Amino acid sequence: MRNDRRRDRRMKGNDENTFSLKNTIYIVGTILALGIIAFFITVMVYNNSVDKLYSDLETKEIGELTNNEERREEFSNTIEEASANLGKTVNEMVNEKNDTKTTSTENEEVKQTTTTPKEEKTEKETKQEEKKDTKSENKTTESNTTKKAETTKKEEKQPLAFAMPVEGEVQKEYAKDKLVYSETLKEWVTHTGIDIKAEKTTVVKAAEEGTVIAIKNDPRYGTTIIIEHSDGYETRYANLLTAEFVAVGEKVTKGQTIGTIGDTGAFEILDEPHLHFEVLKNGEYEDPTSIIK
Repeated sequence: MRNDRRRDRRMKGNDENTFSLKNTIYIVGTILALGIIAFFITVMVYNNSVDKLYSDLETKEIGELTNNEERREEFSNTIEEASANLGKTVNEMVNEKNDTKTTSTENEEVKQTTTTPKEEKTEKETKQEEKKDTKSENKTTESNTTKKAETTKKEEKQPLAFAMPVEGEVQKEYAKDKLVYSETLKEWVTHTGIDIKAEKTTVVKAAEEGTVIAIKNDPRYGTTIIIEHSDGYETRYANLLTAEFVAVGEKVTKGQTIGTIGDTGAFEILDEPHLHFEVLKNGEYEDPTSIIK
């Protein structure tokens, strides 16, 4: 039994030794293989770098050679020119310079002779152009004067022609300097406008073109629209039902709707429906019938 155990121990020791040897062999083999591969890679890289260096040197040498050839050609050309000039005498060089000067002067004279008739032509043309310019200027001045005359005619103010703001008969006349009887107030009073009879909600129109300067609720004559005209004229439309058709500052044309007839005038509320219409010139009341055409 003891001998068997010893044998087993020996067998195990031998197996372990063989396993360790195999591992060491594998490790050494891999290290050698990697070293060989690294060697080949370094050799290839070295060869490529050497080839690049040789190619760069060749390109530099070629460029230097071409530059040297160009310099040689320039040097040879200068030598040939110098040799050609050496063979000439001083007199010949002077004659050549004189010849060049004479040829240049001849060319200038030819140019002058050729340009003189052109200059004469240009003078004639300039005179003709001046005549044309004067004619055109005269025409433009005439046209401008005619245009100015036309504009002045247009700018001349047309006389105002006031129209009736409402169709109907005058039921109460203008009475600034006399008294008329008021059914509402039950007394005799002045009347600074005219009352034009018309049904309630009848459309009221502007008597002449102008600008709306005020829309107010007068305590005597109710809702009132005031329009300013040229030449110092002013018209007032009172006893209106509404004044929503226009606004303050609006420019109105002759015959444009500005409101409707109502019964908002406290001083004339017992009278039949009508428009209370007034006309002022430079702040003074005038008879509207005297300017209505």
